[in-house]
Amino acid sequence: MFENLKKAFDKGVEFAFSTEAKIEKAAKEFAADNNLTKEEAKKLLDQWLKKSEEARKAMEKQMVDLQKTLLEKMNLVTKQDFKKLEGRIAKLEGLHKKPEITKKNTPVKKVVKKAVVKKI
Repeated sequence: MFENLKKAFDKGVEFAFSTEAKIEKAAKEFAADNNLTKEEAKKLLDQWLKKSEEARKAMEKQMVDLQKTLLEKMNLVTKQDFKKLEGRIAKLEGLHKKPEITKKNTPVKKVVKKAVVKKI
């Protein structure tokens, strides 16, 4: 009994990461071995494909969550945060740019001549 449960669990895990073709093949073999009707076999295949997709999506979500956790623990910046910072920097740089000087708005320098006094 325990061995059958172990095999069933292993098959389930395998299906979660199998391609649709492998699942179809396994469903056909299972249907043939257990004398299932076409309707029963189709229903079984649909259930296995659905479960496989659900398991795949759950695993993807866990992987994304794990990546986020690792990035946070490593104190790394995400691409999204980096883009926000780039935008803020560009905005600040724009505020602090010196205006370009053209001939019309060139500041006038006052020239002061110093008188030279000769001692006699």
